[in-house]
Amino acid sequence: MSTNTPFSFGAATGIGSLPGGDAREAAKTVTGIFEDFPFLPELPARGPGADMIGRTAGLLVELYARVEPSGWRIGDRPGRDTKRARSWLGEDLDALEEFTQGYEGPLKVQAVGPWTLAAALELKNGEAVLSDTGACRDLAASLAEGLRLHLEEVGRRIPGAQLVLQLDEPSLVAVLRGHVKSASGYRTHRAVDRQLVEATLRDVVGVHTGGPAVVHSCAPDVPFALLRRAGAAAVSFDFSLLTERDDDVIGEAVEAGTRLFAGVVPGTDSRLSDPAGSVMGVRTLWRRLGLQPGLLAEAVTVTPSCGLAGASPDYARKALAHCVQAARSLADNPE
Repeated sequence: MSTNTPFSFGAATGIGSLPGGDAREAAKTVTGIFEDFPFLPELPARGPGADMIGRTAGLLVELYARVEPSGWRIGDRPGRDTKRARSWLGEDLDALEEFTQGYEGPLKVQAVGPWTLAAALELKNGEAVLSDTGACRDLAASLAEGLRLHLEEVGRRIPGAQLVLQLDEPSLVAVLRGHVKSASGYRTHRAVDRQLVEATLRDVVGVHTGGPAVVHSCAPDVPFALLRRAGAAAVSFDFSLLTERDDDVIGEAVEAGTRLFAGVVPGTDSRLSDPAGSVMGVRTLWRRLGLQPGLLAEAVTVTPSCGLAGASPDYARKALAHCVQAARSLADNPE
């Protein structure tokens, strides 16, 4: 499985989304800043189809979605919204390919995971796919096949890349706790059984046989142990949301070989501290857990806390560069 593949992650990378709508400028930025671990940028400001749900809906195989006033809804055939999503993704891939000529090393691509997608996509009756177990199963299978084809295409375009698949699951905790609201807003959908959540994630993660998968969630109480069992080689999270009650599961994850994508740089315009200050909390956590300081650079990738779509272009560039500097500080001075 992907977690058994020997692999060297980069020390810093981005989450996925950036402000603006120029694919070439975005690709130039991420490949220039992250020489060791670039990613495929997402530019949701372009509109429906460039947003995270629409972009992933465009990857689905034999399932199609269109924009309704209430959000993205499953339809019978590919319409203009699906075509637009696929066109923008093609534009993004063209740009990334242009700026990664001869690149060899880790490269991250992102898509929405099966449970956040099931919570966001609507069935024809207007309720979330999450309300129908069979529909969830079909959606996950369609997503897995779409991701397999997508990864194949990226691999063809950038043959020297070691692909890292990131599944964005911001709604995962809400799905597990039964906090996803129904269409009326007056009730919530039942909590999904943890074993089913884990098995479905494992199936989707498992399509990426050529490299590791990361699961990203910027919600509180990320289920580290569940994600590890589902095959995630790394977990990406907002470091500021951690509490000391997370210490045990994080310590277990690190000792089991799970890499931490620690989101320590704010995702919206903020005053940035010095790079060493940004990772001070990571060092403190390490000491609290009694882990070897020398493990830090091997176990942690520094990222923004979440996507940067809501940031100004100038801040987004500074935040990404700050991640690289903070990772360097962590490697140079782990204690």
